[in-house]
Amino acid sequence: MKRCFAALLVSLATTNVGLAQLQDSILIQLTTGKTEYRNVPLCIPISVSQEWGKFVEVPVVDFQPGSGAAGNEMGQLTRPGILTESIPPAKPGLVRRDLHVVLPVIRGKWSLLVTFKKTDLQSPLFAWTEKKNMYEELVLTGSGPATPVLRYMNRPYDASSKESRERSYKVFHHLYDPTGKRFVTNGGFADDSAGKGKKLLYPHHRGIMYGFNKCSYGPDLKNKADTWHCTGATHVSHEKTLNREAGPVVGRQRVLLGWYGAGEKPFALEEREMTVYNVKGGTLVEFASRLKTTGGKIRVDGDPQHAGFQFRAHNDVAAQTQQQTYYLHPDGAKGAMGKERNWPGDKSMVDLPWYAMSFVLDKQRYSAVYLNHPKNPKETRFSERAYGRFGGYFQRDITPEDPLVVTYRLWLQNGEITTEQARALQTAFATPPKANVK
Repeated sequence: MKRCFAALLVSLATTNVGLAQLQDSILIQLTTGKTEYRNVPLCIPISVSQEWGKFVEVPVVDFQPGSGAAGNEMGQLTRPGILTESIPPAKPGLVRRDLHVVLPVIRGKWSLLVTFKKTDLQSPLFAWTEKKNMYEELVLTGSGPATPVLRYMNRPYDASSKESRERSYKVFHHLYDPTGKRFVTNGGFADDSAGKGKKLLYPHHRGIMYGFNKCSYGPDLKNKADTWHCTGATHVSHEKTLNREAGPVVGRQRVLLGWYGAGEKPFALEEREMTVYNVKGGTLVEFASRLKTTGGKIRVDGDPQHAGFQFRAHNDVAAQTQQQTYYLHPDGAKGAMGKERNWPGDKSMVDLPWYAMSFVLDKQRYSAVYLNHPKNPKETRFSERAYGRFGGYFQRDITPEDPLVVTYRLWLQNGEITTEQARALQTAFATPPKANVK
């Protein structure tokens, strides 16, 4: 029945009469060039009426004109994200939304027919839960128990004791394995709840993290702060949650963070946005950040181990399986078990478009792919460790007129990943299909 409906819509959409009859739809044309995309998430900025802007779920028919190939997908509307909110509505009276949809396969010229009609809620759906003053958690709901996906650790900053401060001096995100049974990331302590907990190896490396161990600000950049180790009075604190959205395609969260330095005064404010796509075969997380100065110029800098955007695997890798960790690089080289490549010793570890870490937890091998967007600052210098931390940093000056905006993706899956699969993930991120909204 669904395939017949899709065929009918495709037939209507390819005729002038059909388009006139589809007053509750918009047509989007996609161009892929010579690239074939599979299991590709798309974020398409659109302008719609105030009424259509109230929709969350929208049916999407994807088809290749003239070929008869068509499919039914579910799309989701969100408010514009950090990377798209600068795009204004197409004309007065309309509102901006981002359309998110995951397509099984597209090649050449492809089209999407998006219909704005009330639909039955789809399963599974993302949803947000919360434990106040501890964390916010994204789960995927379905017919059975909810599957946790991502946890935002936002404990309020507490300097009343050394342990309390160490637990709360910076926020970060935990990532669950694709089944939702355990964290694959490190939290800095043996537990993530209140009370006694054993400190783990390098507790300043926590989950999905972003910061710089060499921040300079104030007159002549003489004031210093380390938002990686958070020494002295420095800390990165959750100020408030700006937005949370959930549906069948994405779960998204945007938070406001304060970067505090000497005198516990903020020298920068960061909007951090995490978007998780509901894709087959693993977990896809998109990170976007806008870092602004609270006044005057800021310089962010560091070293490959303690700055930038990084991922730290669970401490069990360090304690039990690091000799089974290996890295896969864009030059096609599959590293030996337990071996590492780091800048500056390895000069090729600069401005990598992607690289992957394969590691073992509880006898299960996982692969995490780090995807670096080409618009991110250069020169980015990369580091990797067998105990499960990898990522890169750069040096950048930030002014009130020129905030720092970055975006990355992380892909996590069970088992090993090939060079070809990792390159396909990067292509979908760096050069997605071009969209033209009719």
